[in-house]
Amino acid sequence: MTRIALLSQRLANQIAAGEVVERPASVVKELLENSLDAGADRIEIDIEQGGGKLIRIRDNGAGIVKEDLGLALSRHATSKIANLDDLENIASLGFRGEALASICSVSRLELISRARSSSDETAWRVEAEGQEMTTAISPAAHPQGTTVEVRDLFFNTPARKKFLRTEKTEFDRLEEVVKRLALSRFDVAFSLRHNQRAIHHLHAAISSQEQQRRVALVCGPAFVENAIQIDIEASGLRLWGWVSLPTFSRSQADLQYFYVNGRIIRDKLVSHAVKQAYQDVLFHGRHPAFVLYLELQPALVDVNVHPTKHEVRFRDGRLVHDFLFRALHKALAGVRPQDRLAHDVQASGQVSAQGRELPGASEYQEVERGASTTGDFSGQGRISFAPGYGASQGYAFTPQSSTLYSGTSTQQLVSEQMATYARLHNENDVPPLGFAIAQLHGVYILSQNVQGLIIVDMHAAHERITYEHMKSAAQNEGIKAQPLLVPLSIAVSQAEADCAEQQAEALLALGVGIERVATESIVVRQVPVILAGADIEQLVRDVLSDVLEHGSSERIRNYQDELLGTMACHGSVRANRQLSIPEMNALLRDMERTERSGQCNHGRPTWVLQSLDQLDKLFLRGQ
Repeated sequence: MTRIALLSQRLANQIAAGEVVERPASVVKELLENSLDAGADRIEIDIEQGGGKLIRIRDNGAGIVKEDLGLALSRHATSKIANLDDLENIASLGFRGEALASICSVSRLELISRARSSSDETAWRVEAEGQEMTTAISPAAHPQGTTVEVRDLFFNTPARKKFLRTEKTEFDRLEEVVKRLALSRFDVAFSLRHNQRAIHHLHAAISSQEQQRRVALVCGPAFVENAIQIDIEASGLRLWGWVSLPTFSRSQADLQYFYVNGRIIRDKLVSHAVKQAYQDVLFHGRHPAFVLYLELQPALVDVNVHPTKHEVRFRDGRLVHDFLFRALHKALAGVRPQDRLAHDVQASGQVSAQGRELPGASEYQEVERGASTTGDFSGQGRISFAPGYGASQGYAFTPQSSTLYSGTSTQQLVSEQMATYARLHNENDVPPLGFAIAQLHGVYILSQNVQGLIIVDMHAAHERITYEHMKSAAQNEGIKAQPLLVPLSIAVSQAEADCAEQQAEALLALGVGIERVATESIVVRQVPVILAGADIEQLVRDVLSDVLEHGSSERIRNYQDELLGTMACHGSVRANRQLSIPEMNALLRDMERTERSGQCNHGRPTWVLQSLDQLDKLFLRGQ
């Protein structure tokens, strides 16, 4: 070992560059964050050869005064914080003061700026070329704002240049950075050009419709069409944005944008909360898509835990986790078929998108008065009202008979159903899932609504309905626990034993009675009745592991829900079971009332819509 010596400024900057300048995308991220911190509302990005040859970013922000230009390229020089109090209450994207110094140590950098606060109409230029920070300042022509030009990235560090990928790969990563920041600041206009070709031109988005349009441009229109918009506040936290329906899932976690006070992050706590919220509705191995914004006081989150600022640490992680889980869980549970369908049909004579005349309520009433039918909507043998539900609230699905309608045309039957629905509900709207017209192969229900044809997997749909009823009943009755005849002793780590002792009351509320008997030993004395046959030791270890990492655990409730789901699956109507028309309609009405009815317990869709447009395309109508 040689003796201790101070590193040269150049070497220190290049070491720092290894942390913050990994590739051209890293440079773009740092420079764009500087522009946003400077208050710019218009940013132009020019890229050549994937960023390896040229990165030029121009903004109309506050700019830099002449006296500060010399410091701008120095390490640990910043205008964003001045003391420890500022560090604990960071409101800007950047604050370390390393970006420009690190970038210019591995490139040829030119910075031109004209300050908004300066009375001098002259802009000033400063240049650096991967060497000691001895820079010269010269006058230049430039509008208010700043332009940073980075050329020949890694020209003086060829070993690092070899690690760059192809031009297309590097530009794709760079473009992703621009997309992320464009989603973080709707009030800023962004333009991106690559090799003199326009790639993106995003106007400032102020209204809700404009913001949704930007999300569609960045994430694709399919995401917006299959997403629900949320805005929830509680306990000093606000969560807003867009989350995809469970049916719009991805094979990779590539369409997930989460922002904390405008800063995009990837955090294990956040990922766990989102995963928990989707657990009951997402198909195995699939990933949800979302663009979400969490707002809270800056003092409650520490952003100074990672060199690239991709990770944060919350002061009260459990509060944030529970808030995210409950907000998303509630939003997904509230999605009903009527929310997914454009249900805007008037009672009398509305013309559909195809120009077809939809019969009005008066026509249905006439059909009802003038026709006879063997169908019975009174609930005798086929349909009964669920406890607490009156006729005005719809039918409850209780399949008891396989008798089908006979002697009545389908069109007449649908007309009678619509008339009956209008009479019972004192309204003329056709229900979102329409009315059943047939059963296909004993598996699918075919229903006609305003938009077209609804196809329902009757087993999957009834499975979800049964499952939700069982969960509600279990929740209302509480978790019933039973003592173990022989208490189970488990050897654990000291941290796990401490956790079990601290969380004893919370675990007891879940039906698990745990007592600490030694430094590294606990005893399980009671468990929920429904989990009596489970592997108690492994379950307790998993619960303690979750609490240590995330501050809470859903293992017990999830295991209980899994058992209820299995029971619901076996207790649901099976394939090849012939249902009567009233039974089919009762199932449709229950689906419209039930939470998460769009997916079965395993995340598969329970119904799909084939619109009249889609059906016409299949048969080339109007072409």
